[in-house]
Amino acid sequence: MEHFQFLRDLEQLQFSGQLSWTSTTGQQWTFHLFKGNIMYATGGMHPMRRWRRNLALHCPRLPSHRLGWQADLASADAAISPVGWEYTLLNLWVAKQRITPEQAINIMLSTLVEMLFDVKQAAGVSKQIKYDESLAAQVGFAQVEDVIAKTQSRWQAWEDAKLAEHSPNKAPIIRQPEQLREHCSAQLYQMLVQRLNGEHTLYDLAVQMQRDVLDVTASLLPFIQLRWIELVTISDLPALIYPRQSSKPILPPAVAPKSLIACVDDSTLVRNTMEALLTSAGYEFLGVDSALRAISVLLARKPDLIFLDLVMPEANGYEVCEQLRKLSCFRNTPIVILTGSDGYSNRLRANFAKASGFLGKPLNAEAVLGEIRRHLEQGATSFIAPTR
Repeated sequence: MEHFQFLRDLEQLQFSGQLSWTSTTGQQWTFHLFKGNIMYATGGMHPMRRWRRNLALHCPRLPSHRLGWQADLASADAAISPVGWEYTLLNLWVAKQRITPEQAINIMLSTLVEMLFDVKQAAGVSKQIKYDESLAAQVGFAQVEDVIAKTQSRWQAWEDAKLAEHSPNKAPIIRQPEQLREHCSAQLYQMLVQRLNGEHTLYDLAVQMQRDVLDVTASLLPFIQLRWIELVTISDLPALIYPRQSSKPILPPAVAPKSLIACVDDSTLVRNTMEALLTSAGYEFLGVDSALRAISVLLARKPDLIFLDLVMPEANGYEVCEQLRKLSCFRNTPIVILTGSDGYSNRLRANFAKASGFLGKPLNAEAVLGEIRRHLEQGATSFIAPTR
């Protein structure tokens, strides 16, 4: 699935920053990553409901009311984390030994799986990433593969139960009480009337009943299909009011934001991940999938910096680099070789080909952006020196 694969790409890049998905209805989910691992996620349909039920599920001894959370935030010495007030509270509670690191990780993992599940279910989702080197994992983080595996398992079970068109963020409400009364025991009917009042989502009910949300929803499905029960959209709980403190500002790149960066690589994965990273950082991107086409495409666009894959089917990166250096318009253009083998002989040959830099694969987001800043800030190319 595209959403899952993109997370894997960011993990491989050791990306630090925000990944935001936005649906056609304007719903937004923001995942905060540190060096490719997921710290937390914010946004979604019911952030307050989600926070409260995950607290009740994993930390039942903690205060479940807003006043307690606000008091803890007000007493915190540090600024609110750029990841959000929820992540700030988790760090604070772990530091004060009110919860264990394992409990904090469980809350994070439950939140991430819920939100990635919602992204999977949403229609017409677009994505955007924003590089942010100010982020730092404190209480811990979740492994991308763990989040993906749990989400895939939940979604597959949801589909198998014929629930794909029903969101667990919706609230069940009884529409035909008489029909329901005739087909249920008195005890079951009273329980349904008490709980299915349109004020609690399926997620909420599952935590209250200490059951899995799949089981709760599947048990109601026959009544939903008969239209005796309807799933309705409800609002979130009131947002938390807390003292906002300024966090460390993110410095804009020193390079002109519209510099054109090219990447010549036959790998679709490499080109796509480079495009996502560079466009989010404010650069224009030019992807070239063939060494044979590279010269003509680059001549037509004249990029400010070129990333050049070392191993391609038609020609290697050294040959393409040597050809580019023979052209006056590329004599001083920074050309950075991409390779999975960062050895002395490769560096020596790259130096003879007059390459400007050398980056190892798998790519690292911080290293890629650092290489761009280093070359474009100095305004002219310099050739790499081979080192043993």
